Amino acid sequence: MTCSLSAAGRANEASTRGTLCCHASHDPPDPLIVLQHIGDALRLAFDMFWQVLWPLALGFLLSAVVEALVSKQAVSRLLGRDTVKAVATAAVFGAASSSCSYAAVAVARTLFRKGATLANAIIFEFASTNLVFELGLVLLVLLGWQFLSAELAGGVLMVVLIAIVFRLTLRRRLVDAARAQSERGLHGRMEGHAAMDMSVGGGPFLRRLFSRPALTSISHYYFMGIYSVWTDLVLGFLIAGALGAWVPDAAWSALFLSGHGAASDVWGAFVGPLIAMLSFVCSVGNIPLAAVLWRGGISFGGVIAFIFADLIILPILDIYRRYYSRRVAGYLFAVSYATMAVSGLLIGWLFGAVGAVPVDRAVTALTATPTWNYDTFLDIAALSLTALLLVRFLRTGGVGMLRAMSQPVASGDAAAAHAGHQH
Repeated sequence: MTCSLSAAGRANEASTRGTLCCHASHDPPDPLIVLQHIGDALRLAFDMFWQVLWPLALGFLLSAVVEALVSKQAVSRLLGRDTVKAVATAAVFGAASSSCSYAAVAVARTLFRKGATLANAIIFEFASTNLVFELGLVLLVLLGWQFLSAELAGGVLMVVLIAIVFRLTLRRRLVDAARAQSERGLHGRMEGHAAMDMSVGGGPFLRRLFSRPALTSISHYYFMGIYSVWTDLVLGFLIAGALGAWVPDAAWSALFLSGHGAASDVWGAFVGPLIAMLSFVCSVGNIPLAAVLWRGGISFGGVIAFIFADLIILPILDIYRRYYSRRVAGYLFAVSYATMAVSGLLIGWLFGAVGAVPVDRAVTALTATPTWNYDTFLDIAALSLTALLLVRFLRTGGVGMLRAMSQPVASGDAAAAHAGHQH
């Protein structure tokens, strides 16, 4: 049951969001009122999730099909040179892969160790979390075509900026330090995911696509994608529900300097990545938060910069340190933050100049309740497809594959080889 506008229970939304703050400054709140606030947050979180269920499933399916038919080894061979073609290849293959930020970071190191340049590995990683199918579909449903268009345009711009900055500033000693550290094989997260290559080779495309091994591989990649991001999705929806239900609009407006013209634009692009860093939420899980921030008054470019910044959250910066060394991690943070903020700011100004920035900050997902309509049937279809893939997944060793996702590389390789040959 997807969402349609409902006046009942929403008319006093702004005052309700401020009630908890008022209680905090006076007497302890009544337990019933606290439970009501918690219920409001959970209900809002569920409403948003139900709206984006079918786009998530469709995105996971498209990514699974691509990963089932494209070998990681083949990709790494194409990324070994710092050329325009290699950069474009890194972005395209990244956009067609898993959306989990931790998995993307692990895969990027695997590509780097197999021969990809550091710059191309990082570009692949960025595209894998910011230009993937499921993120784009969820962004379209929650915030609209303007944000999807800005995300795609900004993603391309950021890839170009990263490539240029790397070309101008990435010194050989940093690359050597990164390679020496990466060869130590220190663990991050999703190590087994990075080692797994369950792609189906040999024969024409359609024959491979509709083969039994491909069905197995697609089911495994599908649930691998869900397993990789479920914690981020849950956190993202719960945090968005809490912030949307509890924080009054005036607080957001003060934080984002709403109504100050160019100053609001610059500040939004600067503070957006900072909020993302502290949220600990990755990839698709950022989109519900982006919807709350947009309604709260952050600039259009600030939303885009916020979405880009899932790769500089504190846990991932720590993984960079382990993968590439402390100095390289600092370099990657500085380059990423600068290009994210600049890309968001420029895209915000560009869309503002052509009149493509939405005037209305009302987000339907934040003021709607589930009901029966076409989205409901798409959600039911998505759940039915997931159930069918689950049967194949369970019958072909899928549970063992998931257990190996966080294991050392050697174990992940073994699990991948086993999973890829189930029938």
